[in-house]
Amino acid sequence: MEKQQVATRIATIFETEFEVAPERLIPEAHLFQDLGLDSIDIVEMMVALQKEFGITLRDSDEARAIRTLNDLYDFVLNEIGKAKSGEGSAPQP
Repeated sequence: MEKQQVATRIATIFETEFEVAPERLIPEAHLFQDLGLDSIDIVEMMVALQKEFGITLRDSDEARAIRTLNDLYDFVLNEIGKAKSGEGSAPQP
């Protein structure tokens, strides 16, 4: 999967789950400061990402380092790669 595909699918999550206007969904947008997410929203976002991409996300240093949408895109791509290679996150049934 390519980064643009991940970005498009994540944008849909933000638009539907958090009612974020599409024009605000730029790679440099900060999840908390620019998009207005709070800690509860982050949990909901992680659940939505797991469902959307069929991956299992766990609390990790990499997850805690996510600040921007671009960080999120890279994180999801990395987790998809781990799931495909069988290391770390496994696809959900």
